[in-house]
Amino acid sequence: MNLSFFKKSIPTLIFLAIFSVVGITVFYHLLSNEERLKIYNPIDVNPKLVDASVKNIKKNHTISDFKLTNQNGDFITNENYKDKIYIADFFFTRCQTICIRMAYNMSELQEYYKMDDDIMFLSHSVTPVIDSVSVLKEYALNKGVIDGKWNVTTGPKKHIYDLARKSYFAVLDEGNGDDNDFIHTEQFVLIDKKRRIRGYYDGTKKEDMEKIKKDIEILKREYK
Repeated sequence: MNLSFFKKSIPTLIFLAIFSVVGITVFYHLLSNEERLKIYNPIDVNPKLVDASVKNIKKNHTISDFKLTNQNGDFITNENYKDKIYIADFFFTRCQTICIRMAYNMSELQEYYKMDDDIMFLSHSVTPVIDSVSVLKEYALNKGVIDGKWNVTTGPKKHIYDLARKSYFAVLDEGNGDDNDFIHTEQFVLIDKKRRIRGYYDGTKKEDMEKIKKDIEILKREYK
């Protein structure tokens, strides 16, 4: 009698097993979607941050190709950051205000992710004429920059300003890199492995550094 009952229950048990697997899968995907970070396009950002040439783009925005020079005099391009998650910022070595806190927080993040090869850092000097390679090298040594992990870069001013206004959308000030232009921002920008913007953070605030760490964990789950 028990065996007969068991045989009759087999279809029901199979149905319940399949239903459970499907339910768990759906729940997992719903949970993953809830935790997925926003992908930022120009249309999603304060228009004052975006160059007029790209402000109406609604999708598929990525960081443009770049070629900069780091603290060791090496050329750094987007290829150095291929398949990496990275945090970008804009600074200058003589800054005595927000850059001090930004550099401290960036160095703290570098220490936190020191053993994580997926995570890198990229700083752009907004005063490239002043911030020569030798100046950047001294700055990097003072800040504990790890070569290959964090590139502190200089380059043509127009190129850097184009990146700030047309790629990262990190600065409010207008300017196209002319001699008298000057940009200054506290923004840290989180970039994913597909060169897309996934978050903005106040680089002077400790609580935002904790938010970056949480967001990076969410982002990393996309690649598992």
